[in-house]
Amino acid sequence: MIPRGDLEVQVDLGPFEDVSAEVLERAVRVTLAEEGVAGAEVSLTLLDDDGIRTLNARYLGRDRPTDVLAFSLGTAAAPLGDVYLGVEQARRQADELGVARDEELVRLAIHGTLHVLGHEHPEGEERASSPMFVLQERLVARALGG
Repeated sequence: MIPRGDLEVQVDLGPFEDVSAEVLERAVRVTLAEEGVAGAEVSLTLLDDDGIRTLNARYLGRDRPTDVLAFSLGTAAAPLGDVYLGVEQARRQADELGVARDEELVRLAIHGTLHVLGHEHPEGEERASSPMFVLQERLVARALGG
């Protein structure tokens, strides 16, 4: 059981009604619980390629679709942040990696939530073995019931 406390998690599926909001909310809550966060507000929004590309270009200067963008909006009283998932990109990645599409979306929801909480990872080859990625994969297994 993931404690609710003063945690507010909002999931906006947009046009992706085939995705489980409950599974994604659980992924965010598992991450917050693991990090000992009892009070937080996190929104999770699913976007198509055009939507995530627009945000990526506007805020990071990268004019291409991406899988996840996370914005920490402050931690004065409690963590506050927005996570955006590029669903079409995530689905392509899942297919390339040979993992379930829902698993990849859970992974990205956790990844974005960890960024909201201040976690960072290196780029390049060290990325997959970084402490953030090790934590992320443990949380994916937990969120998916493993």
